[in-house]
Amino acid sequence: MNFAATLRENPVFPHVAEAARRLGVETYVVGGWVRDLLLKRPCKDIDFVCVGSGIALAQTLADQLPGHVPLNVFKNFGTAMLRWDEWELEFVGARKESYRSESRKPIVEDGTLEDDQQRRDFTINALAISLNEATFGDLIDPFDGVGDLKRKMIRTPLDPDITFSDDPLRMMRAIRFASQLNFDIHPDTFDALRTNAARLDIVSQERIIGELNKIILSPTPSYGFKLLYHAGLLERIFPELIELAGVETVDGKGHKDNFYHTLQVLDNVAEVSDDLWLRWAALMHDIAKPATKRFDKRAGWTFHGHEDLGTRMVPKLFRRMKLPMNEHMKFVQKLVRLHLRPIALVKDEVTDSAIRRLIVDADEALDALMQLCRADITSKNPQRVRRHLQNFNKVEKRILEVEETDRLRNFQPAVTGEHIMQTFGLPPSRQVGELKSELREAILEGHIKNTFADGYPFLLKLGEQRGLPVQKQLPDPQA
Repeated sequence: MNFAATLRENPVFPHVAEAARRLGVETYVVGGWVRDLLLKRPCKDIDFVCVGSGIALAQTLADQLPGHVPLNVFKNFGTAMLRWDEWELEFVGARKESYRSESRKPIVEDGTLEDDQQRRDFTINALAISLNEATFGDLIDPFDGVGDLKRKMIRTPLDPDITFSDDPLRMMRAIRFASQLNFDIHPDTFDALRTNAARLDIVSQERIIGELNKIILSPTPSYGFKLLYHAGLLERIFPELIELAGVETVDGKGHKDNFYHTLQVLDNVAEVSDDLWLRWAALMHDIAKPATKRFDKRAGWTFHGHEDLGTRMVPKLFRRMKLPMNEHMKFVQKLVRLHLRPIALVKDEVTDSAIRRLIVDADEALDALMQLCRADITSKNPQRVRRHLQNFNKVEKRILEVEETDRLRNFQPAVTGEHIMQTFGLPPSRQVGELKSELREAILEGHIKNTFADGYPFLLKLGEQRGLPVQKQLPDPQA
């Protein structure tokens, strides 16, 4: 199989081939770009292996490319990287590796192309294409990676027990590729995942989460999570999620399996959004159900307060898993806290006040919250799902109507704390906070509009009731 014509269509490869010829080193394009070429998937990252110094090859290429092309050299790893046009190019010398049991960092020696292909994680990533003059464009496939692409199979080039024991992060990568590509994992390779699951403990949390996020972002993320679960990896990464699994029955009454429900919600979200943090919210929305599960003889199984406990669990989980403790965590926390609220508004007698409070509480996350709540409607009975979705459509319509009338998104009272302090000559204090709260409640209850013209007279009445003399009457800034 020869890809010379395809390589010549891209100016990167002739340039690299010329740099390799000038240096007199064998050079090959390897790994993901070759795999994605065969899968007809776009790929802008290209890895090159040469039998020699990858850094010297990258420097030679950078010198011959038009314009100034910055080169990043990583001497400790023997690699170099440069960006040219839309491409990210990485260069390394062919090498062979050996490992110690307590570390996933290899002992590296110079090697041949064959050595380099043997150290690759999976057969589909061990593919190489020659950039050498006599064999330009020839595919080199010693482990039948092409066959595994056709079979849609993830398989290691060498003994999977050795592959995974040497570098346990490869176990996460096996499941990530299976999830991204919708491939099966070869039975021997999957058995080795289970056998070596405990080895994942030597991998840094940051590297694990990097792979887990890619699984979460795959087209059908539940597939990856089921593989993690059955391979024994999920319990080492996210044991709280596993606690959702199983159904308990008392007096003939059972509850849904909240593990598989959560995965269905995740898939439902994935169909409508590629937002990583909305997908994390789907994973965590019911995370506190095991801790709040109770059986009531009349009501059956209940999970009262799971949204509040889940809200408190989110920061702890993010911190432990080395997820960012910033606005992303707060976004997930907010959705976990509010995920029951829109469903509760299905009743006909729900007031505009309740709708206003939801809009204000959700604020900029309102659209994401509604996506999560719609995804949370799962049942094996399609008629029941249809009925719930129809009710939810009514809720969304009410929200849009109230939002359009009251303009509550990114809610900020027109009468501010500064206005209160200036009017009554007050310093920052609890009394100012209480007045702000009363103004907010009056707006949310619909007693006044969120305008200075409505809010300021209301504030003056509040001050009169509290015996606060007006020190300075303020004009309407909009007048």
